Amino acid sequence: MTTLRSFQNEIDEIHNRELSKQRTAGATILEKDKDKENKGLKGKSKEDTDTPLAKEDQPDNSERNVGTMDKNDDQILNLLLSKEPSDRDTVRDRIAALLTQNNGEYVIRIGEQPPQEPLYAGELTDETAGWKGTPRSLEDVQTLVQELTKTVEEVGGRALPLFDVQKGHPRTTVLLRLPPPNVSLTPEVRCAVVGNVDSGKSTTLGVLTRGVLDDGRGKARVGLFRHKHELETGRTSSVGMEILGFAPSGQPILPNAVPTADPDTVRREKLGWEEISLQAAKIVSFIDLAGHEKYLKTTLYGLTSGAPSCVILIVGANAGLIGMSKEHLAIALALSVPVVVCITKIDMTPPNVLAETIKQVVKILKSPGCRKTPVFVKSVETAVEISTTFGSDRICPIFQLSNVTGQGLDFVRTFLNLLPSSEGDKEKFAVDQPFEYSITEVWSVPYVGTVVNGIINSGTIKAGDTVMLGPDSNGNYQTTMVKSMQRKRATVNSAEAGQCVSMALKRIRRAAVRKGMVLVHKSETPPKAIRQFEGQVLILYHNTTLQKNYQAMLHCGAVRQTVRIIGMDHPQGVLRTGDRATVQFEFISQPEFVKEGMKLLFREGKTKGLGVITRIL
Repeated sequence: MTTLRSFQNEIDEIHNRELSKQRTAGATILEKDKDKENKGLKGKSKEDTDTPLAKEDQPDNSERNVGTMDKNDDQILNLLLSKEPSDRDTVRDRIAALLTQNNGEYVIRIGEQPPQEPLYAGELTDETAGWKGTPRSLEDVQTLVQELTKTVEEVGGRALPLFDVQKGHPRTTVLLRLPPPNVSLTPEVRCAVVGNVDSGKSTTLGVLTRGVLDDGRGKARVGLFRHKHELETGRTSSVGMEILGFAPSGQPILPNAVPTADPDTVRREKLGWEEISLQAAKIVSFIDLAGHEKYLKTTLYGLTSGAPSCVILIVGANAGLIGMSKEHLAIALALSVPVVVCITKIDMTPPNVLAETIKQVVKILKSPGCRKTPVFVKSVETAVEISTTFGSDRICPIFQLSNVTGQGLDFVRTFLNLLPSSEGDKEKFAVDQPFEYSITEVWSVPYVGTVVNGIINSGTIKAGDTVMLGPDSNGNYQTTMVKSMQRKRATVNSAEAGQCVSMALKRIRRAAVRKGMVLVHKSETPPKAIRQFEGQVLILYHNTTLQKNYQAMLHCGAVRQTVRIIGMDHPQGVLRTGDRATVQFEFISQPEFVKEGMKLLFREGKTKGLGVITRIL
């Protein structure tokens, strides 16, 4: 019987192999387009045509060696302590180069660094063995923070000491940040918020983004709801979006709210997205998803189409990990998205119930299905250390929060502030590829026309570019133009892979666009619209057997449609829980844009299956 872990490794291999094939083909297409342009631009100077390559020539720092990083940091710190004027210029240039290469953000550690395991376990003492780095005196640490702040300000950035340990091994960690030149270059982190109904998802987001504590009756969540019935029932039923901005100084951007019980005032006391976008040096976007079983379809769509960098699983301390929480955790693990757990309502939960909930959460995270290492974040230092590595090290940070007393919220904000940006993941989002954009929302805006929202999967786009929209119900693509673009409700002129933007389309009727369609770069041969495809699948759960002609709801990126099984390679022609097979699927209502190597999830009632597209039929 195939284990989920080995199957996931296999589908990751297939995904990466198909992706590299598509990237090679995409690079060839771009080369051809460039040759055509160059023939047409013979009169233009060489510099005008060569600029797009500047981005590629930059060194890729996503996979930098930690040893080299420490050595680099040490050299910078030693130069800062030097009194030579020439060293000042050198260090200024090096800091400017570091910030430019790392999307305007860099974390520098001063003093000896503690070993990770005792720090994460909360057993760190000055006598613990395994401290790394250069030991520095308290005076040196303080001098370095002052010098670093001064030098970064000369470059146009800001420095924020995140924590300060003065006894034993004096140390600190400083966040260096450059404000982005404009909104289109602001780094963004996308987080999906899931959990069981009544676990406190919307309240936690309301407190994090508004900065006003809750009254214990859900006052903080009022401003997040989008529909009248959500206000009446207190339950989220749609995919809500909230943003939290961090200023260049590293502080969260919050409205200057006055504590009040009037819900109308609470709804108004929020900063507009445009204000936050213009002030922020980094934006954290929260995708607030529904917890009720009735809205699982919506939650699944939000998880697959939103391309989140991490999933924040909210667990009510009084109820534990129950109902849909387990379902949401299973989906996040199936999609290989890193998980962060927040245990809420710790102010109202009796100590014995809280201990029981913590024990249950730890047991589930360590189980063979999850295989994660739970780490309780009880200090800013732990939050700083864990934020950059938790995705790759299979670590699951656990925060204990109270939205009424505010306990633990600072640790969450520090953690979110340091998460690597979503568009910085060059494996997932390639800028040097033909343009491709998945549509996740559609609106008709008065005096503007049809507006679509979604994520750019690859390439770059500028306002005024001609693109192709499709596939429609017949599998055709139509040509349109991007009239204008907005990112976080602020107008931008260009956007690149990994960013979430809204576009106004020229001469396109609202009825002609649906979720799951794509915008692709204009070419003589538009991509094929797919009706039938083959995939490797693993049945995670089914109470009887799956046979030919079985129908289920398929989620694949932004595509959500019913599919029918038209064939399988199983000898008996039936599939049960835990079986894996090569299955042929067919879309029921209309063809879609899917590619080989895309991960898929299908469900119907309690039935769940996971897989990857291996062949287009």
